[in-house]
Order: sequence, then structure tokens, then C-alpha cells
Amino acid sequence: MHDILCVGRIFNKNSWTFHLLYYIISQEVKKNMKCPFCNQPDSKVIDSRPAEEGTVVRRRRECAECKRRFTTYEKVEGIPLVVIKKNGDRQTYDRNKILKGVLRACEKRPISASNIEEAMEKIEHRVLSSCDKEVSSHMIGEIVMDELKKLDDVAYVRFASVYRQFKDINTFMDELKLLLDDQEE
Repeated sequence: MHDILCVGRIFNKNSWTFHLLYYIISQEVKKNMKCPFCNQPDSKVIDSRPAEEGTVVRRRRECAECKRRFTTYEKVEGIPLVVIKKNGDRQTYDRNKILKGVLRACEKRPISASNIEEAMEKIEHRVLSSCDKEVSSHMIGEIVMDELKKLDDVAYVRFASVYRQFKDINTFMDELKLLLDDQEE
């Protein structure tokens, strides 16, 4: 057994919360895991190992009926993270919204898909570990800009221009000057 990550909190494998979550997950998986080939509910686990930095369990299974093998991934679903928007509205955290903004900022830049995915993992990790159940959209935007600044200057400026809603060329130039000052240090 490994530690369980649940909405940014790591539950140590020695805690009672870990064992409760582990039991719930394993019971749900046993009830609902059907062979994708023959649709039979009985399978046995052949191999089990952590994936995605220990936040997911990858299991290799064999169907008891047709003997074919398949892979499943188990991840703890916790209480959804709520994003507090600028106007006070609350929305469920959506990784895809952040990804769309990052992809748009990185468009036509020499940035590999693996570098973008790595940046997204860092962003998501920072967002999930920075709070309990709620996070402001402002904090998310600042985290995204910080990671984009490390990735590519042009992508950073593109994202900042939309996120900070530059009103005129002077505010845009001020942001560029800050970026240039950071590079000189």
C-alpha cells in the first residue's frame, strides 16, 4: 500500500483515514471492475504499482473468464476543489480550462508537448497543495504565469496580456520591463 493523495492532502498509509479511503476504493473497484473484452465482473490483479508520482495506482488484471489482460488506474476522488471567481461566483475546479489557456499562450512556440504537460502538472500540484477546498482564480492565474515565465517568455506575455487585461500599451510595456528586469538578475 502507498500513501493516498486526496485533493492536495496526502494521507499517510499508517493513518486511519488512509485505510478507510483505501477500503472504500478497493470495494468500489471490486464491485464495478468489468473485463473490457467479455464484460465479466471477475478479474484478478497480476501486478500493482504506483503511477503519476504515487497519486494513482496502476493495476494489471486478468479476466477470470476469457483470460485476457487489461490495465486499470485507480485514483482517489475527493471533495471537488472550488474556484472563487473575481465576481464572487464559485465553480468546480477544471484542469481543462487552465490547459486551454496554457495551450493558447504556447501556440506556435517551440515548446514540446511534454514540456507543456510537465508545466501543467506543476501548476496543478501547486494549486491543489495550496489550499483546502477553495482557491481564488487570482491565485491560479498567478501560479500559471509563474510557471509560464519559467517555460517561455512569449507564452508568459501572451497569457499575462489576457489574464491581466492590459488596458493600453503602457501597462503592456510595464509588464515587459518587469520581465526584462527579471532576466537581467
